[in-house]
Amino acid sequence: MSAKEPGPIISSAHLADGTSPALSELEFSLTLAANAYQKWIVRCAAAVGQQLTPLEVLVLHSVRHRDRPKRFMDLMLVLHVEDAHLVNYAVRKLSTAGLVVTRRVGKEKVIEVTAAGIDFCDAYRSIREKVLVGDVKASLDEAALSRTAETLRMLSGDYNQAARAAATL
Repeated sequence: MSAKEPGPIISSAHLADGTSPALSELEFSLTLAANAYQKWIVRCAAAVGQQLTPLEVLVLHSVRHRDRPKRFMDLMLVLHVEDAHLVNYAVRKLSTAGLVVTRRVGKEKVIEVTAAGIDFCDAYRSIREKVLVGDVKASLDEAALSRTAETLRMLSGDYNQAARAAATL
C-alpha cells in the first residue's frame, strides 16, 4: 500500500477546490508569514524597550530611511496604508514616545526621526542581526531573498488590481 501524497497546506479547502489550489496554499503561507512578521517586529521593539504596534515600528523605520524627513503622505504611499487615521495615530504615539518630531512645511506634515528614534532603530537592527539574520541566511542566500521579495511585490500588484476589480462588482 503506497502512502498518499500530501496535498497543499491550506486553511480554506473551499478556496483550494478552485482552479488554483497552489494560490490557496500561497495565501495561507502569506497569512502565516504576515502574522509571524508582525509578532517578530513587536517583540523586537519590546526587546529594545518600546511597546509599539507593527505599524508604529514600520512608520519609525520608514521615517529613519536615509535619515531624511518624510512627508506624511509619502509614508502612507510607501507603507501602502489607505487609512490616514492609522498612520496619524502611529506618528502621534511615536512623537509622544520621543522617537519622532513633526512639523508643518506649508500645508504638509513632515516627520523626522529624533536621536532617541535613531538609537531605537540601531538597537533594533542589532537584535535583528543577532537573532534573525543568521537563521534566514542559513536557509536562503541574498539572491533567493531578492527573488522572493520581487515575487511578493509582483503579487501585491495582482492583489491590488483584483481589489479594484472586486470593488466594481
